[in-house]
Amino acid sequence: MRPKPAAGGTRGPWPKKRQLFGEHRRNLMSIHSMLSAVALACFLLMAGCTSVNEAGKTAPAKAEKAEKAEKPAKKGIFSFRVKTDKPAVSYKIGEPVVFTVELCEDGEPAEAGKLISWERRGDDGVVEKGEAKSGAPVKVVTKGTKPGFIRLSVKAADADGSALKNGSRAVTVTSGAAVEPGRLPVAPEPKDFDAFWERQKERVRAVPMKELERVPVDCRAKGVVCYDVKVSAPGGKPMSGYLCMPENAKPKSLPVTVVYFGYGVYPIGKNDGMAKDRIVLSVNAHGFLNGQPKEYYSELSKGELKGYAFDRKENEDPETTYFNGMMLRLIRSLEYAKSLPEWDGKNLTVQGHSQGGMQAGIAAGLDGDVTEAVLNQPWMCDIGGAAMGHLRGTWHIRPTEALKYYDTIYHMRRYDGKVKLMAGLGDYVCPPSGMAVIYEEAKGPKEIVYTQSAGHNGNPSGEKFTLTAEAAE
Repeated sequence: MRPKPAAGGTRGPWPKKRQLFGEHRRNLMSIHSMLSAVALACFLLMAGCTSVNEAGKTAPAKAEKAEKAEKPAKKGIFSFRVKTDKPAVSYKIGEPVVFTVELCEDGEPAEAGKLISWERRGDDGVVEKGEAKSGAPVKVVTKGTKPGFIRLSVKAADADGSALKNGSRAVTVTSGAAVEPGRLPVAPEPKDFDAFWERQKERVRAVPMKELERVPVDCRAKGVVCYDVKVSAPGGKPMSGYLCMPENAKPKSLPVTVVYFGYGVYPIGKNDGMAKDRIVLSVNAHGFLNGQPKEYYSELSKGELKGYAFDRKENEDPETTYFNGMMLRLIRSLEYAKSLPEWDGKNLTVQGHSQGGMQAGIAAGLDGDVTEAVLNQPWMCDIGGAAMGHLRGTWHIRPTEALKYYDTIYHMRRYDGKVKLMAGLGDYVCPPSGMAVIYEEAKGPKEIVYTQSAGHNGNPSGEKFTLTAEAAE
């Protein structure tokens, strides 16, 4: 591109030859001098001997020691990284399912020398096994022969065959994939399912609702008030929990969220941090006292509540199973939440994890006022599935016909509000198949998030696969 003329100037006629050639020589000399200076400076800089300052003079360069960065010492923490060749819940029957498994040490691929063994099982009844060595990713190729989930269990060992451990914990992972999960079959529900639950509601209504206690308790959230509450319920134990809401809440101004908790005997949390813009009722499953010393809960777990809900004799009758009293208190918890003057009369959310997810699902099915159900890895789904070959874990209640009245799936199929589901592809305390069926049958707006390699306690870093759908027409 030609240079523009100086401001205010115009292009004149070409200069005479002598002037042109003389000027050309001067320009060449000037350019040569500049290139020589630049070359010299670059040479000196590369040699690390001198640097050029702004005035064009050379000055001694700062001495820099070329030290090799030392690699941090290995901590020796091993883990597995598992991926599928496409979204893990999108496979078709007969389509190859490719898992890539890699053993890592401190987050990096582990060196060769470790032994990797894997086992594939599935809702289709197929069992496959294999072995490999670390040092390179391992490909496991399988396929599903019918709708359902594939479970891949992997473990690592040292060269001598002894289990590889992080401290005292063996290095393992359970991952998974789904093959047309929306087509999973479900066992038939009891014919008198609705009639049975109408009788249970009548039992609750027969006990007048009365707030037995409302004791103010401390909470961490600013601008929130919290109470330890007890409300009358059938069965000899009250509905017990914590009630939190913003200070000075006005009548009919707030949505309400009822929170249920997982299996065990322990002091429940207040969830006061959730209560800055809503009412939060946190319900303990057992009707026992809140906020007691740990010895109180320890004694209960060793005595009256030891192994609760697993008694085979109790589980032969839907009215003698431990779950019956739990659900009577649950029905009362919803009635109590809706009786609060601060409730806006429109928005009622139920939520919980594991046993709490089961309770939330049953609450949604039993109470038509529930507008949103958030079920995180809910328990007691697909109780009849084991007889149909569906996978389950080692920690489960022996299925009975009586327990089918408490199957989360059957309750959720009666619910038509908004639902959010969380499932772990490595969770076989609450297998993902149950959540897949709930999602498929849900009538309202729905979302399910599957997390790869997530056991029952989750996996924050696991790859997530989300499915959503609008309300059915």
